[in-house]
This record gives sequence, structure tokens and C-alpha cells, in this order.
Amino acid sequence: MATVRIHQLIENTLVAAPEKCCLIDFDNAQYTGSETLAEIEQAEKQLKESGVRGGDRVMLIGENAVVMCVFICACSRLNAWVIPVNARQTTLELERVRQHAQPRAMVFASTVSIAANEHAQHFNAEQPALANSGAVRILKNMHAEPEPCHAEPSAQVAALFYTTGTTGEPKGVMLTHANLIFMANASGTVRGLNSNDRLYCCIPITHIYAFASAMLSTLHHGAQVQFSSRFSPAETLHALADGATCMPAVPAMYAHLMAHANTIGAKKIDAPKLRYIAAGGAPLDPDWKSRVEAFFELTLHNGYGMTEASPGIAVTRFNANPPDLFCGPALPDTEVILAPHLGNESLVDGVGEVLVRGPHVMKGYYRNPEASAEALDEEGFLHTGDLGRWNKDRCLEIVGRCKELIIRSGFNVYPPEVESALNSHPKVTQSAVVGRQRDGNEEILAFVQCVPESPPSAQELQAWTKRQLSPYKVPSVIIVTDSLPAAPSGKPLKHLLIEHFKQQLN
Repeated sequence: MATVRIHQLIENTLVAAPEKCCLIDFDNAQYTGSETLAEIEQAEKQLKESGVRGGDRVMLIGENAVVMCVFICACSRLNAWVIPVNARQTTLELERVRQHAQPRAMVFASTVSIAANEHAQHFNAEQPALANSGAVRILKNMHAEPEPCHAEPSAQVAALFYTTGTTGEPKGVMLTHANLIFMANASGTVRGLNSNDRLYCCIPITHIYAFASAMLSTLHHGAQVQFSSRFSPAETLHALADGATCMPAVPAMYAHLMAHANTIGAKKIDAPKLRYIAAGGAPLDPDWKSRVEAFFELTLHNGYGMTEASPGIAVTRFNANPPDLFCGPALPDTEVILAPHLGNESLVDGVGEVLVRGPHVMKGYYRNPEASAEALDEEGFLHTGDLGRWNKDRCLEIVGRCKELIIRSGFNVYPPEVESALNSHPKVTQSAVVGRQRDGNEEILAFVQCVPESPPSAQELQAWTKRQLSPYKVPSVIIVTDSLPAAPSGKPLKHLLIEHFKQQLN
């Protein structure tokens, strides 16, 4: 069967190996190919009974679990758009998505997620519809006009991801079946995925990184996906000891994992089959990279992407030893260029805005033609808003965001460089740096998450950065905390920092 929709990407593999275990659920239940197909058929039936038609939007609220995967496939079967939403978002955030997307149905994965069940109660969804992979509660037959179905199935929108964004205003990113099929193929190729692999999925599949680069890609290549509903250092160590071969994560997860290992006296990882680890979703600094590599005795692979690119743009290859500061070369069939920014006529120190064009670039923002026109130019390039430069091997380094660039006393300060200096402190798990206008200049604010046991003082961290950075790059203010406001993926939400810590700022 030709692969033109994402359910076919998975189902073709399941049909070819019906007795092989393809999915391991959050509760360790295992599903063969034939069992998974049966679950998908059951989910499709439930959606049909809920009034879902081609072109309808379906909000899918939950956490990592087999039931989430099968409903994603069921939406694809019906030519509906799936909107994955993490159950840990607030009811207000869900309501904003519902009002904008106008879904035909809302599906709550109530078995895997207490939070999803609470949301279901708030929205008065029906009592659980039972299935082997877990009960769901569905708010059905909501008033909604379906979008036109595209004559070319692969060009139809498959998924609608609402991004947090730097402004806090969510935008619905329309990703087509063709976008996601390309990414599933490309992600598996750069990781060297094969049918003997088992990918431990502790990053949320409601985020595009796990949705496409982990779940879709792994199942398409005939490998197993093991779901973890929420990241737990102890459970992760157990899964790696039990035979997981691949683990994508965000940098903060590696920090928590090593901190937990330290508390139980483990100096190195017990992972007999682990061959590939990767960081994405947030900047990776070289000091943390070296610590992770020493702990795992593996190369920590890096990558750069964004939801609007499904998400990969540049990724290190599984058989290469990448430089510390670089994200690897562009994906195959992907064109990446650097353009002058801030009104400059040419690149400054080789730094420019990253523009990308390829088969994985989004269709646009749903019901937001102005934002779509701003992000996608007439030549089909996506303007990422990120600043980058190339090294001699044509590997990409991301140095910051255009809007997050801090100009202090006439000098450009890129937040990742300051964050890297802070993260090199042995008691720092992650940091986030932003600028704030003050007295005709811009000051540097650093928010630093530290280990709970004997965290360093702000004065100690400021002295630490002074030994590594030019004076104009040293933070004016450092706030030490045990947690930062973060998205479900673990990425710090920089646009919330000043408001969140306003009582501690002068």
C-alpha cells in the first residue's frame, strides 16, 4: 500500500510483522502488530460514533501511552486533523485551543492520566469508552465545520500543534501527512534505526519532537517504542538497564538523570544495549554534553529544529562524533541558508537568521494568514527567528534567537553563551537568560535551576561567570531557584520568567 498518510506509515510495518511486539505501554503491557491494529480499528469506530468526519479537528488530551498512539492513527484513517495536547496544561490553556481550533471531538486519555480525567470532568465528557489499551472519555458531536479535504491525500493536514511561542500566544502549526512522513524517514535514517531497536520515549508525544522524530519514525522502521507517561529518573534507569537501545530527551532530563544516579551512588549508567542518546528541544551546552558523555560512555547527539519544520532542520549523524557546539549538518533534501538580521546588509561575525526550505516545512498557521505570511516567504523559506552560523564542516551552531538577542552597551550578547557558562557549574542543572530594558541600556537577567542540596549563591555564580565571560556578558542579576517555569517538554518558558520571578527582581 502506498504511504500517503501517517497511519499507513505505521500500519504497513504492523501488517508485515503481526506477531512482533511493537509497543510497550506506560504500565509495561505489550502489544503486537495485530493487537495494535485492532486497537486502531476500535479507536476509529469510537471517533466515527462521535461524529468525526474528514477535515474535522480532534483534540487528543493525554500523556504518553499506547492509547494516544492508536487515536493518532485513527484520526489519520478518517482524514481528520489530530491536535495532540499535553494533559498537564491548564484548563484555561485547553479552552483557548478549543476556541481557536473548533474541534468536532475532544478525546481524553483518562486511564493513563489523572490530569486528563480531571479535564474530562471539567468539559463534561462522557464516561469512559473501554478498550484494551485504556479507557478514554470523549466529548463528541461538537459543532464544527470541517475543513476541505485535499485532493492529494499527502497534502492534507495530519496534525495541528499549538506552540507556546516566545510571546505566550499559541499558534496552530499545520503539518501535513507529507511533512510528517518525510520527517519519520529522515529521523530514522540519521539515527540508523533498525528493527532490533527499542526506543525509550520519555519525552511527550504531544510535542512534535517525540511525535514525529521518535514515535512515528521508530514504528515506521519496525522498531519498538516503550512509552513512559511522565519522565522519572528511576524508571528511566530501569528501562535502560532492561535493554532500551535509543533514548531521545531534552537536556534537562539528562541533568535530572545524573543527579538521581549520584544520589544512589551510580557513577556510570547500566545500559547494556544502549547505543544512541540524543538531546533536542532546548540548547545543549558543551559542559553538560561532556558530563553526559562521560556518564553514558556514548556520544550525545545533538540537533536543531522547530515545530514549524516537523521538527528537524539540522541533526548530527549516528556514526559521527559531533563537535560540542554544533547541531550537525542539514537534513537530506533540506536547504538551510543564513540571512542578515537587524537591518544589516551582510552577516556579522558569520551570524545570521536561519532560513529553511524543504518537504517538512509547515503548511502555515491555522486561521492566521498574517503570521503565516510573516514566517513563510514567497520563495518557500521558513524564517525561524533563530540566529546561527556554520563551522568549517558545514555544521550549524545556534547562537540565540533574533528577538532574544541582548544588546548591552552596544555589544551583542547571545543568551546561550551565558547559559553555557552558568551550566558549567557542577551544581547547576539548567539556566535561562533574558534581557530587560533598564536606564537606557539592556541588562542581563539569569534564572538558574540548581540541585536542591546546598545550591550555590547568586554571588558564587556571578563570580563563576566572570572567570569565563567578557565583563559585558556577565549577568546583572542572577536568581537561584529549584525550578523554572517550563513547557511539558522541559524547555524553560523564557517569556514567563520576569513575571514569574517579579518579587525577586528589583
